Amino acid sequence: MRRNRQEVDLDVIHTGDCVEVLATLPEGCVDLVFADPPYNLQLRGGLHRPDLSRVDAVDDAWDHFGSFTEYDRFTRAWLEACRRVLSPTGTLWVIGTYHNIHRVGAILQDVGFWILNDVAWVKANPMPQFRGVRFCNAHETLIWAKRSAAQSRYTFNYKRLKAANEDLQMRSDWRIPLCQGEERLRDAGGKVHSTQKPEALLRRILAACTNPGDVVLDPFFGSGTTGAVAKRLGRRWIGIEREPRYVQAARQRISAVVPAPCEALDLPEPPPTRVPFVSLLELGLVREGAQLALKGCGATAVILCDGTLAANGHRGSIHAVGARLLGTHACNGWEHWLYVDPDTGRAVPLDDLRTQARRRLGLA
Repeated sequence: MRRNRQEVDLDVIHTGDCVEVLATLPEGCVDLVFADPPYNLQLRGGLHRPDLSRVDAVDDAWDHFGSFTEYDRFTRAWLEACRRVLSPTGTLWVIGTYHNIHRVGAILQDVGFWILNDVAWVKANPMPQFRGVRFCNAHETLIWAKRSAAQSRYTFNYKRLKAANEDLQMRSDWRIPLCQGEERLRDAGGKVHSTQKPEALLRRILAACTNPGDVVLDPFFGSGTTGAVAKRLGRRWIGIEREPRYVQAARQRISAVVPAPCEALDLPEPPPTRVPFVSLLELGLVREGAQLALKGCGATAVILCDGTLAANGHRGSIHAVGARLLGTHACNGWEHWLYVDPDTGRAVPLDDLRTQARRRLGLA
């Protein structure tokens, strides 16, 4: 469970190295991490257009690393630190380009995360490939991951996303323009931050994977896009940024944000009403004497007339018998068992039958 929020300062920007600051936070204190780390673009010299004018590219010192090995060490350190502060039901989003996202993805898996999706942010207005020697880089990749393969619960507001997308499933290609116009922070020297992300991108991520009141952490806070969107959508946030000028700009930006009214916030969906396994028997969705097959291990069990299972001398609930056969402390039987239809031989996920039971009982 997430630690008491009284142990954590919320809606603040910590100035400093993200790994060092993360070490001071309690374990399991945040619901979601959004990370926009340095991309290690490896630029050598300036970037120019055909007319020899200079392109305002990313040449900041914070994006320079001496080698891939150095970048990998940095990546492993911040990913491990973020995983420690994520709650047991939390997830992580990280964004990158072809320069770094494949290295980040591999290390992310190495430290224990389990990838749920990769999402292509398709830029509606990408920067051209001026030299004409390769394709125009028109997208960036986001990875969405849970803490581990065994994590069974995490926030994904599927129904709300579908309703907002003309009743179609939200796809993994998101067409969103680059940050521009009044949203782009500028000072006397030009852009405040060279890689400021559009608020629309963060709005979609927070709408998908958090609920009002959840805590969002951004370890590379930059110009404060995550904090600005979180404040507007009724989420709490924690930012970490090592560059003082970005911290100052982010604070000013977020202080001007007006939160959405309470009635406009996307309130969490109520949890589904529990349906016991015996209800499937009573509704005729499964039959006594039929078999359940356990995913991935080839074990089977017989359904008894009281709604319990019997297998290899074990008798009990779908959860208890599943755990015994898998040799684990716990097992969500709804996710692990398949019902083998005695008439057709077809294997049906037990969770699909539970959904049918909810509809028949008027609980869906």
